Amino acid sequence: MSTQSPGATCRLVRVAETERPGVTVFHGARPLPALAGDTLLTALLCNGVALRRSEFDEGLRAGFCNMGACQDCWVTLEDGSRIRACTTEVQDGMRIRALDGP
Repeated sequence: MSTQSPGATCRLVRVAETERPGVTVFHGARPLPALAGDTLLTALLCNGVALRRSEFDEGLRAGFCNMGACQDCWVTLEDGSRIRACTTEVQDGMRIRALDGP
């Protein structure tokens, strides 16, 4: 499930550290440009991908604590491993199979 706001291109805007080397992660077949050192959550949000829909309304969720203390940002990688997007650094070629939020 890819949740993206209609017409939105990003949910997070990078304002600094733009000189780091670029990497590409994939959400399904969609390439998501990121910078080395970004967390996976940063890469998702900079590319307009929300983690899930809110359980309370149709709003989109972007992660909750952003420090690995909650269970809001789990994703499944192509190899079947589950990781927290907010504490996992992107690796070039990383492939996300599913967003796992409730």
